[in-house]
Amino acid sequence: MKVTYNWLKDFVEITLSPQELADKLTMAGLEVTGLDNHGGDPVFEIEITSNRPDWLSVAGIAREIAAITKSKLRAYSVERIAYRKKLSAIRYPLSAKTIKISIEDRKDCPLYTANLIQGTKVKQAPDWMRQRLESVGCRSINNIVDITNYILFSLGEPLHAFDLDKIVRRSPVAGRQLDIIIRRAKKGEELVTIDGEKRTLSEDILVIAADEITGRQADRRQGTGKPIAIAGIIGGKDTEVDENTRNVLLEAAIFNPLLTRRARQALGVQTESSYRFERGVDPGMVQVASESASELILEHASAECFAFFSSGTAAIKKRQILLDAESAQKNLGITIGPTQIKSILTRLGFTVQVKEKRKMQVVVPSFRIDVAQEVDLIEELARIRGYENIPPTLPKTCLKAADHKKDLLAFTKDILVGLGLQEVITYSLVDRESLRGLCADRAPEVLNPLSKDQEVLRTTLAPGLLTCVSRNLNQQELYVAIFETAKRFVLTDKNVPGEELMLGIALCGARPRFVADGLIKDKMSILHLKGITEVLFERLGISDHLLQIGPAGAVTVKIKGEDIGAIFEAKKDILERWDIKNKEVFILEISLEKVFASARTEKKFKPLPLYPAITRDISLVIKEDLLAGDILTAVRLNAPSLLAEVKIADFYKGRQIPPGYKGLTVSCAYRSAERTLTEEEIAPLHASICGILQDRFGAKIR
Repeated sequence: MKVTYNWLKDFVEITLSPQELADKLTMAGLEVTGLDNHGGDPVFEIEITSNRPDWLSVAGIAREIAAITKSKLRAYSVERIAYRKKLSAIRYPLSAKTIKISIEDRKDCPLYTANLIQGTKVKQAPDWMRQRLESVGCRSINNIVDITNYILFSLGEPLHAFDLDKIVRRSPVAGRQLDIIIRRAKKGEELVTIDGEKRTLSEDILVIAADEITGRQADRRQGTGKPIAIAGIIGGKDTEVDENTRNVLLEAAIFNPLLTRRARQALGVQTESSYRFERGVDPGMVQVASESASELILEHASAECFAFFSSGTAAIKKRQILLDAESAQKNLGITIGPTQIKSILTRLGFTVQVKEKRKMQVVVPSFRIDVAQEVDLIEELARIRGYENIPPTLPKTCLKAADHKKDLLAFTKDILVGLGLQEVITYSLVDRESLRGLCADRAPEVLNPLSKDQEVLRTTLAPGLLTCVSRNLNQQELYVAIFETAKRFVLTDKNVPGEELMLGIALCGARPRFVADGLIKDKMSILHLKGITEVLFERLGISDHLLQIGPAGAVTVKIKGEDIGAIFEAKKDILERWDIKNKEVFILEISLEKVFASARTEKKFKPLPLYPAITRDISLVIKEDLLAGDILTAVRLNAPSLLAEVKIADFYKGRQIPPGYKGLTVSCAYRSAERTLTEEEIAPLHASICGILQDRFGAKIR
């Protein structure tokens, strides 16, 4: 959509420079993608969103400018000169008694109007009008056509001018009636349009047709007539206005947007009219646009008079929305009262009536088809007030108490899926043999099992996970990473069945991963499950947790000193039971009931750091029985304030490492919130951390 600076000034008072105005419009949602100059008049090219057809006119954009800048809208005028003239239709032979408008389906065309204008002189349009049209990319043709285009760009209502004498074709006689018919085209019907193309029509295309009915035929049912235009898209060649036109039929109407879009797509033609009709035109602007164009024709085409005819109604439904000032403040995070709300919405064309307790009844204008609920009005407040004037605030999130477990469960699944795991669902009923070696708890028995495979309720999720791993391996899957959240069932000491929500994870195979040197395979191990567990706890806000290595390499998972589950490698005999050969399977199973009891439901967000971190690594050798977690804890407890992060970057054993020892690389990241750190500041801090590792753990720095 193109519009010129001076054209806008016909509608609204503007004190901003073109560039300042472009910035204001862009910040309010009317993105100005280009600012050029045409004959000394700045031209704005604006990206219009599909839900805002009211912006497809100079008047619509001027309304936005008035709201943004708190300026006054001017009453519509031609060259800012009010023009009115008493009009009469007495002299025209086709009077109100001799013209008829027939609409076959009101859903296709709710309103159709026709102005009959007599005595026009077709010539070149005035210079100011031609220059404005050409500045927005519209070619000047003649004064009649240019006036219809000028009103289209000014008010957003498409118009079409027919040569009336080409429709009637014979001199008017007493008793003759012109029938304008808005109907669906017949299958195979043809029309040569003003671009010279012969177009074959279908029954899904709406046309404007014309028929003459003599006095003897006046009582019969309306004729089908001959098509003279494709409704809302393009006119016919046979009835176009040319230099010989003396009498004009000026069309203004409302057509079904969906019907217009389908017809435009089927015919492969797009016009300025179809572009607006398929998005929806303002029903309140139809007659205003028709009368405005008629006035211009009377002035610039020396016309003598016009007569107005219409059929149908604009059907303007008043939409009312209740707006709560408290709701607006809560959604926007700013203080905004009823007075300011009313001022903004009124400038945008809404009618606002303040009720009690800071509530307002808002009537939506006919041109705002995009506004249907309270949040739409709140968005308008934010847009006009200025997004840049709404201070940024950190969001506060808190899980609802009633849905605490449900929300945490969904959040947990999102975390695991984000870590590359796939969710599985397995059966709760299993055979007793599948539990052997996996869980020592007593399993509740089914009194009447359907089969041997469903004789007890599972006491662990491991059997189901192993079944999924086995089936995936049988399908030649080389990497399996799955999880399940489900209940396990156990018999208590009093022989009463109990249940507990659990999380089970199984990893098997090697994960393909791209690195600088190409594709490598990252073989799964207990360390991968350890990393997944730590990420899960971190995102759930659980800091007091411990992963402790036990006998046979199993890892006990603890929260606040309480055992909640374990990480282990499935033994060979168990894998054989599931026909898993030459593979390692690592399983985690923890109690989600206990995890959720320690999860922090309220989170705080902090801004991203402004200054870069400086990372220094420490390669050390320690005794094999020392835990990496103890080393990290010691560093964190004694860390200087500038230490932003500490983690284990590498673990290794080899010929360089003596027996009974292991090698670790501890990575330390230092950062200041005020400036970029220097080497002189970091060196003593890093030396102190090295001293802690040497003194407490007997570490040898490599």
